[in-house]
Amino acid sequence: MNPARGSDAALDAAESEPGLTPVSARDPHVIDPETPRALVPLARALVLANRAMVAIGMVALVAASVVLTSSVVTRYVWKASTDWQDETAVFLLVGTTFLCGAFVQAIRGHVGIEAIVTVMPRVADAWRRLLVDVLCLAFCALFAWKSWTLLHEAWVDHQTTSSSWSPPLWIPYALMAAGMTLLSLQLLVQLAASARRALHTRR
Repeated sequence: MNPARGSDAALDAAESEPGLTPVSARDPHVIDPETPRALVPLARALVLANRAMVAIGMVALVAASVVLTSSVVTRYVWKASTDWQDETAVFLLVGTTFLCGAFVQAIRGHVGIEAIVTVMPRVADAWRRLLVDVLCLAFCALFAWKSWTLLHEAWVDHQTTSSSWSPPLWIPYALMAAGMTLLSLQLLVQLAASARRALHTRR
């Protein structure tokens, strides 16, 4: 797959060959053919990272369900405190949400309205996608930067939660920072591909 070939040829091939994906890619393991050559190694690394994050996320979701179930049992049967269980489940769910964000973006699986997209000309849709990617990258990059600052503060100041268990706050902040950084990198790769596609699309 040559990321440097023209946009129209890539789109036509993607529509006719199952091994390639069009603009609305749904296969997280296939690199957009419009990805600039310089970003292809990053795109490949993100494919592997996203696969690992999804595996971790699946395990974390199962662990969260087990912890929450045990919390219900211990709270209502033995009347025991469940602070650690509640916060553990929250940490697991936060980690899953943020760490898997880049995977969801790779398949463009976030909630979106596609009613207008289906009737838009190809060139208009290409520029729309580019604008959306720019705005999303700006927001996620800011979020990632803020998450890293919160992580640094929590680590330096030894911040903890206000519960009786009081686990360190750097744990959820680290998950947020890692997840938003992965998401920002995924958006960067997709933005570069969207820019090439918008510049080359003629119809």
